[in-house]
Amino acid sequence: MFTGIVEHIGTVLDYNSFDESESGGQGVSVSITDAEPVLGDCHIGDSIAVNGICLTVTEFDHKTFKVGISPETIKRTNVASWKPGSKVNLERAVGQEVRFGGHYVQGHVDTVATIVSRKPEGNSILFGFKLKDPQFSKFIVEKGFICIDGTSLTVTNVDPDETFYISMIKHTQENVVMPLKEIGAEVNIEVDLTGKIIEKQVSLALDAQFKNERSPLNLMITKIIEEKVETILNRRR
Repeated sequence: MFTGIVEHIGTVLDYNSFDESESGGQGVSVSITDAEPVLGDCHIGDSIAVNGICLTVTEFDHKTFKVGISPETIKRTNVASWKPGSKVNLERAVGQEVRFGGHYVQGHVDTVATIVSRKPEGNSILFGFKLKDPQFSKFIVEKGFICIDGTSLTVTNVDPDETFYISMIKHTQENVVMPLKEIGAEVNIEVDLTGKIIEKQVSLALDAQFKNERSPLNLMITKIIEEKVETILNRRR
């Protein structure tokens, strides 16, 4: 679990598409350097969010760590665009002493979005985004939480065409990677888990109601239909 409060900006050292070493696991691996602030208490198997992706440390020294990348992660995120020198947001998984300053972030990226606009707004930057997978737009609401490249942010507006916006204050600009990105760049998106949980529970509850002929919902629908039918018949008499 993470908070979406970025601790440090690291640098991609290398992207290995087939790492045959034990720590690479004969798959894709990425090494991140300039990461000293998040490695002081690191252990093999720890979780570190890299641009919002919860990844497992398989090897590390005092300033560099390696993580394995699954095919699912490559499909869902912008990790395939990382190159040596790319800057990435880093956050360790929460511990007992961490203040919960952001919001509940799993590090399970849902999809990516494209930066479609950016403009100054006082000392802030107003960014606009368009989702790659529109089915997640229902979870993005004005004044709701969203995690973008591992940064906990507040949605300021959602247009009818489902373009959504965040306003990034100066302090955040200086401590995350998004201001380094241009229009057209992709960012990792994790929508607020609360919305997904509510949708699932409502869906299950409605499904159970519809399957039970004597459920309150079915009885109410039946009554409404009967009343409508009776009204129509009375008009015809």
